[in-house]
Amino acid sequence: MAGTWRAGRRIAPDTRSVQEDEPSFAEIGAAPESLFVMKTEAQPSTSSLANTSSTDTVICDSGSESHTWEDKGLVIWDAPSWTSEAQVSATRIAKAQARTSQPKPISVPEVAPSSVLKQKPLYEKVQMTEKKESEVLYARPFWSSKAEYIFAQVGFSVRPDYLWHFTYLWLNSGGCSFIAVYIFMLFLVGVPLLFLEMAAGQSMHQGSMGIWKIIAPWIGGVGYSSFMVCFIVGLYLNVMNSWMVFYLSQSFQYPVPWEKCHLMENSSGFDPACERTTPSMYFWYQETLKASDRIEDGGSPVSSLVLPFFICWCLVGAFMINGLKSTRKVIYVLVPLPCFIIVGLFIGSLLLEGAKFGLQQLMVAKIADVYNVSVWSVAGSHVLFNTGVGLGSVASLASYMPQSNNCLSDAFLVSLMNLLTLVITTSFNFCVLGFWATVITHRCCERNAETLSNLIALGKLPPAASPPASLHENPTSVYNTWLSGLPPSIRSMVLHEVSECNIETQFFKAKEGPKFVFLSFVEAMSFLPLSVFWSFIFFLVLLALGLSSAMGIMQGLVTPLQDNFSFYRKHTKLLIVGLSTLMFMCGHFFIRPSGIYFIRLLSEHWIVFPIVVIVTLETMAVSWAYGARRFLADLMTLLGYPVSPICGWLWLCVCPVALLILFVTMTVDLCKQPITYVSWDSSTSKEVLQQYPIWILLLMVTIFAIVILPVPAYLVYCLTRGIPFRTKSGDGPVTASSSRPLSDELTPSEGDVQKEEILQGDETKYPSTCHVTS
Repeated sequence: MAGTWRAGRRIAPDTRSVQEDEPSFAEIGAAPESLFVMKTEAQPSTSSLANTSSTDTVICDSGSESHTWEDKGLVIWDAPSWTSEAQVSATRIAKAQARTSQPKPISVPEVAPSSVLKQKPLYEKVQMTEKKESEVLYARPFWSSKAEYIFAQVGFSVRPDYLWHFTYLWLNSGGCSFIAVYIFMLFLVGVPLLFLEMAAGQSMHQGSMGIWKIIAPWIGGVGYSSFMVCFIVGLYLNVMNSWMVFYLSQSFQYPVPWEKCHLMENSSGFDPACERTTPSMYFWYQETLKASDRIEDGGSPVSSLVLPFFICWCLVGAFMINGLKSTRKVIYVLVPLPCFIIVGLFIGSLLLEGAKFGLQQLMVAKIADVYNVSVWSVAGSHVLFNTGVGLGSVASLASYMPQSNNCLSDAFLVSLMNLLTLVITTSFNFCVLGFWATVITHRCCERNAETLSNLIALGKLPPAASPPASLHENPTSVYNTWLSGLPPSIRSMVLHEVSECNIETQFFKAKEGPKFVFLSFVEAMSFLPLSVFWSFIFFLVLLALGLSSAMGIMQGLVTPLQDNFSFYRKHTKLLIVGLSTLMFMCGHFFIRPSGIYFIRLLSEHWIVFPIVVIVTLETMAVSWAYGARRFLADLMTLLGYPVSPICGWLWLCVCPVALLILFVTMTVDLCKQPITYVSWDSSTSKEVLQQYPIWILLLMVTIFAIVILPVPAYLVYCLTRGIPFRTKSGDGPVTASSSRPLSDELTPSEGDVQKEEILQGDETKYPSTCHVTS
């Protein structure tokens, strides 16, 4: 042929950068709703179209909802593909008729249904009756605007626990030096990997299970691995949201319960053990989690968390019950509103006492940490977490965008929005931590002055050790100035009786862990005027961010199931309810007294290993199996403009090497020293450091092996079925209903037919629906 039609654009043969015997991913794996092949032979095809159209009936209902699932002999699809493309098809067929001297033209209503019924769907064949198998065409719903899609991606990747973890890393990994390393890793590795998953999902219009079987059959099992990891993350992610619901319910009390320690049973005052730790820490372990002393301790689910956990899953289910139609409405509230509130809180935090001290610590840079391999490893792992790659949700969300969407700019935009959110939130956290450290230090000075006065009254200290009479204006400054002016002997006696009050010492307690950062932040809210209001707003923001992340996780599970099983497409509500119920029941494991320790083990140590393996295999599938140059050439065909070859170079060389180094570094770090966790000793109301038992570590290794098992299993399947490593002309993914390669059905001989590929339009622009019966 003189040229080739792809995605509605004609490309001259000499402009192709890949070999003619290697079809593009649009040809071998595009979703059936977005890519069809129409034969336009000379006389036989025309007469066949006319004969077929005579037995068809077309009913178009303008403004109806977009339901595209098959039902018995009825085939239903959205009109976007046909209300606008039917005229194009009719024009082209009419020209073919003129060339073959056909006297009777074919009208638009005749062409559209007949051409559709003659099409062969690229993926699935569904048994419609007991004796006859009918081929199904369905239209995929699209996001109604780019803003919805960007909000969905940002909402999925911005998780509340990552915000606290990033503040903790900033404190412990070099300050501003860490953010410089993070930004470098983000644009070197994070953006290319995010772009890869977005491009794959958008081009194939498939979830995680189907994408990689098309791009690289031998690595097709990686989609099942990402599905399993996504399921595990979803189990404990909503447990974190249940904590926010519980705190939100407690915020209506005044004073808030975590401001003071609760009375111990049969005691007449505050628990003295609680006075040695922060009240918020005590409330966290004793009242919220009912935490056990060890990870080995079992117990039934915490009763105070069962209802919040149920509420969270009800909210997620309700937000997604109608599929994309309901999700797109909720996402406009769950993502932009918390971001605006965070910006407003940050501006207000600049006026707090001690905010200046917090910002000074924010700007500290330790240049030596730039040369620390562990810092680069931590930054790289957090880049993977913050972009959300490896879980399948990014590709699933992108699969609802038109193929011509500029996914490269989307990757940059989402990454920049995530980075901006991290920087603003971290600055806000430092301001509040500075305020918290200042208030705690003031209270420490006041308590020390009271203690010294009592000791002098009892005669245990000389009158020369008497503290200043008034500490109300600036207790820390007045007290420390007085202490430094004492004679050395008197100062030594004073420090022997009371603790030292230092704002820097108090501030850097946040280095103990992300949990301490969160709890100190919670306690700081109780120091503010109108503490009930600020606590409510704070936990409402965290809950909104957590629910949007949970919706992204659910989308990463729902989309692959609907793409691979037609039953779930016809019963979306049943799928959402069933999946939510299953995850609610399984998630009870994490709301037990020892559940917090398992969540830490999974989220801080385990999850990064399967994600690194999955993302590495995805990169190999595109850059080595399919071919980075070939992938970029296909993207150029879909997008209409060339993509920078730098992306291909990053996929081919930089990303695999960086991921391999990251995996090795994390493994070495874990092997160098025992893996420990911080538990709560209920007898002393203090945290203690303990080592994970060996059976827990073996369990984590077993779970890791299980989630990676689909990769070698599918490889063995491909080898036994004779499926090639690299898709070529005549070779492609094998369908479920046929043992021969799919491209055998899709690639006729060049001299027999002329191919036309018709892309589906946006359903929001063409709201009508056509029902075709035969």
